[in-house]
Amino acid sequence: MGSLGFQEIAVIMLIALLIFGPKKLPEIGRTLGSAMRELRKAARDFSSSIEELDREDDHKKESE
Repeated sequence: MGSLGFQEIAVIMLIALLIFGPKKLPEIGRTLGSAMRELRKAARDFSSSIEELDREDDHKKESE
């Protein structure tokens, strides 16, 4: 799947505007932004944990 182009994003924004209205969209945008930020942070933390466990495992193998 490719990335979304300008036309697809415009259609999505128009549908969102019709469904939620102009007063609710900024709040929804902030909520989505916050959720994406938290998801990225969780993914980074998970990746760091896996890398740390891998380094510990390599260290244990080297010391044996």
